[in-house]
This record gives sequence, structure tokens and C-alpha cells, in this order.
Amino acid sequence: MGIKAYAAKGPKQPLEPFEYEPGPLGPHEVEVKVSHCGICHSDLAMIDNDWGFSAYPLVPGHEVVGTIAAVGSDVDGAKVGQRVGVGWHCGSCGHCEWCNRGFEALCAQERATIVHHHGGWAESVRCDAKFAVPIPDAIESAVAGPFMCAGSTVFTPMARFGVKPTMRTAVVGVGGLGHLAVQFLAAFGCEVTAISSTHSKDEEARQMGATRFIATKGSDELKKAAGSFDFIISTVGADLPWGDYVAALRPQGRLVLVGIPESDLKFPAFPLLAEKSVSGGQCGGPTDTAAMLDFAARKEVRPVVEKFAMADVNKALDHLRAGRARYRIVLEA
Repeated sequence: MGIKAYAAKGPKQPLEPFEYEPGPLGPHEVEVKVSHCGICHSDLAMIDNDWGFSAYPLVPGHEVVGTIAAVGSDVDGAKVGQRVGVGWHCGSCGHCEWCNRGFEALCAQERATIVHHHGGWAESVRCDAKFAVPIPDAIESAVAGPFMCAGSTVFTPMARFGVKPTMRTAVVGVGGLGHLAVQFLAAFGCEVTAISSTHSKDEEARQMGATRFIATKGSDELKKAAGSFDFIISTVGADLPWGDYVAALRPQGRLVLVGIPESDLKFPAFPLLAEKSVSGGQCGGPTDTAAMLDFAARKEVRPVVEKFAMADVNKALDHLRAGRARYRIVLEA
């Protein structure tokens, strides 16, 4: 029996109803019946082939929430009816050094949910059973989806690079990723500064836990913050004055990029001699994501979402393309 979905037939094309035959369920796979699925800018990038490796027809959707409808013959632990989430990653080799250390996202054979694989804007989606992460009861399905990519993307480098309550931190960009990063850092007990082009999101950022706000457009507020931060996470997909952000770090501070800039980075090397670091980060594997979900449930971190019916996916995409989303969009089946 085929799986009904919504697919882009080519770059920058509107999504159309699409049905495909998934074939036999693999022995280590589960099939998840989709109740909700978020929309991420990575979905847009894949629809538009911005990264050059999209395959069409393409069924986007990698912030999946639903219940397990079927399990493979060798699956142990996952049960039919269990509520789970599926994020960017849907499989890995399971036996390399990275998988054995719980860093499945770094596996050379990592498989992505919407790269040569049909995603969650559909009736159901399949993944390796380990990548169907149980969702805590305290988190409602309607807001759980954005955690599976956006939440894991900002939380994983915080955990990986040892963010502590004593740190002075900053979040660049108060959007789909950034509004969760502000909440997580505040929940860690950190001092949090939100950084955006203007002060238009100042009040909202403070409500989410920021104690300070820097607006960069037409001001010297960022330059005045030189030597201020132990940890800066940039969530934006744009070119920025990276030298100013490295200058804003304290000695041994770290700048982490989880948004993908348009151009290669350029900044002076001399400031790095103060043991400053520039690192990348990405959505974590199932181990990281499970830890993030548990923390979010306990600390009451939640994404701000706007909901659309799955059938209105093109309206939802237009809303996102226009920059009107506050702050994540979730499709409801």
C-alpha cells in the first residue's frame, strides 16, 4: 500500500500530492504515522536545491511527530503505538567509533530524513528504530516537532562544548533557532544576550530569558561588547562581521555556527591567540536529542509555533518565505 505525501517535483516548485511505494519494512526500521511535522529552513533549502544534492520528487519534513505504526522483525524496544519524533537523521551504520560513542550524527554513513529519502510531510515516514526518539509526556505533539531539528541543533553544541551556568553567553538571531537557543541558555542558568539587527524583538527576547539585547544595524553596540562573552551561538544564515564576533569573545571563548553563512568565513587570526575558538554545530543524533527533550520537558522550554493543516503546506511555505513565521511552523495531519 502506498504512502500519500506532498512532494516538490523540481527546484522551487510548489508541492503537489504524491504517492510512493515504500517497499518492505526493513528489519531494523519502524514506520511512524505522522500527526505533526515542522517546517524548517532546511526544508526550503532542499526544495530549492540550494545545496546541490536534492533528488526529486522530494518529500520534505524532518521535524516529525507521530506514533509507531509498525516495527521491523529485529527491532527491540520500540513498540507500536509509542509516540516518537524523527529529526534530520534517520539512520547510521551503528558500529563505527562515532556511533559507539553516541555521536551518530558524525557517522560517515549517517542517513538524512530528506536526502534521498522521503520525509514527514506525509501520512507516515520510516527510519531506523534508534532514530525514532520517544517524546516525554509533558511535551505536546503540536509543539514537539521543532525540537527534533531546531531544538537539537542549538542544544547539542551547548552540551558538547560544556556550557556552564557561570558563562556569559550570546545568541545571534532571534528566529526559529535563536528563540530556542535563548530559552535553553537561560534554563542552563547563563547570562544571555540576544543579538539581532534591530531592537524589534527586544521585548520578546527578554520574555524568553535574555537579560540584555544588542542591535547591530547602524550602531556600535556590538563593538562595545568586545571581550564580553564565553559562548556565542550564531543561528543565522547570512554573512556577518565575523571579526567583531570573535572580538566579542572573552579569552577561551567559543563562537559556534549552526546557521550556514552565504560565504566563507574571514576574520583576523591574531585574536585567536587568546585561546578563542570558532566551531560548527549541527542537529544531534538520537542520544543528544533524547537528552534535549528531557531537559526541555523539565525546564519548560517550548518553541513558539504557528499551525497549518498539512493540506495547506504551500500556504505555510509562502508564510515562511515571506519571513512572517513567529517562530516555527508546524503542519497538522
